[in-house]
Amino acid sequence: MSAAPAGAATEWPADLDVQALLESGWRPTPFHQFVLKIHSRCNLACDYCYMYEMADQGWRRQPRRMTRATIDRVAGRIAEHARTNRLPRVEVILHGGEPLLAGPDRIRYAVETIRSTVDAETSVAFYLQTNGVLLDSMFLRLFDELNVHVSVSVDGDAEGHDRHRRRADGRGSHAQVTAGLRRLTAPAHRHLFSGLLCTVDLANDPVATYEALLAHRPPAIDFLLPHGNWDTPPPGRTPGSPDTPYGDWLAAVFDRWYGAPVQETRVRLFTEIIRLLLGRPSRSESIGLSPVVVTVVETNGGIEQIDTLKSAYEGATATSLHVSTDSFDSALLLPRIAARQIGHRALAAECRACPLRKVCGGGLYTHRYRSGSGFANASVYCPDLIRIITHIHRTVAEDLAALKHTSRES
Repeated sequence: MSAAPAGAATEWPADLDVQALLESGWRPTPFHQFVLKIHSRCNLACDYCYMYEMADQGWRRQPRRMTRATIDRVAGRIAEHARTNRLPRVEVILHGGEPLLAGPDRIRYAVETIRSTVDAETSVAFYLQTNGVLLDSMFLRLFDELNVHVSVSVDGDAEGHDRHRRRADGRGSHAQVTAGLRRLTAPAHRHLFSGLLCTVDLANDPVATYEALLAHRPPAIDFLLPHGNWDTPPPGRTPGSPDTPYGDWLAAVFDRWYGAPVQETRVRLFTEIIRLLLGRPSRSESIGLSPVVVTVVETNGGIEQIDTLKSAYEGATATSLHVSTDSFDSALLLPRIAARQIGHRALAAECRACPLRKVCGGGLYTHRYRSGSGFANASVYCPDLIRIITHIHRTVAEDLAALKHTSRES
């Protein structure tokens, strides 16, 4: 386990002057997404998991399941935040660990309590992210009744998936995940299916991985880069190397996706890059400069930062705030949370000078960490991000040029 670095208390953005930002005219953007860690344990032992296998082992000190009393407090705080900031819509994401371990009764209580506590002027959309192993007809009937949309983590075909997503005894989980997906994608429940999450593994063929995911006919796919940073680089990524193994992998998937005769699914990373290239704002924290509007509530009721930061160091997500005593508005003024909302001002000098800065946005904040300088760095994936962004730009630009040429000739 990695303890917090000796200088973590002074690493950027711990010394960010939020008062000066406010005096300059900056105002925080209210949270629109609330990630509830409804259960803190998992029934798989994926070897790349940022929750259980990386620097922050705080899950060991968390209650296994969020209590009803904590859910009541969370519901009140979400309602308060939505009312104060006049939010027309918020999203609640039931997360873990593995959220299905909380059981149907606790999930029902969470959804019904939050929905009934939030004012009628604000709609609440519920999502659940699961590994799919426990996804059976009982849960699906519940989600249908409560209108909870479900995304499932799966890393491609059986060989690619089972290389990392295993049980504690070493057994693969692909067969059980696939069975859960079959139930979810059956006609009676397909309307609940929000998409698939796939962690990129350089050992897996990119096109074969994409097509294995496509077999489930997902409405969307999220390809996730393995979490790492400058101190603990991800597999196959040598910090400072100009090589682009992840960019090459993603480019191969992009060509297969973009070259299809009709759009078979949405791939969020690709659609967000195209949006940004066309001057639109990002809707994802992994790319672009839009304010990050998501916060996490741990099983014990602690208000925390984005949970992927647990891959950086022990305590990287922690705040001193708790739903029993603190509002979500107060969290917006913490330096570490405000830093996710100030756009180009949060970028390293080399990123501010980069022509791709408005598209890349420095990459996922989690991947920028380096002890000593904190998060004031380029992404450890910088060359890969340049590779995939320039590849998409070139491909789309050539396509548009060809369309214009055809239009002039007709």
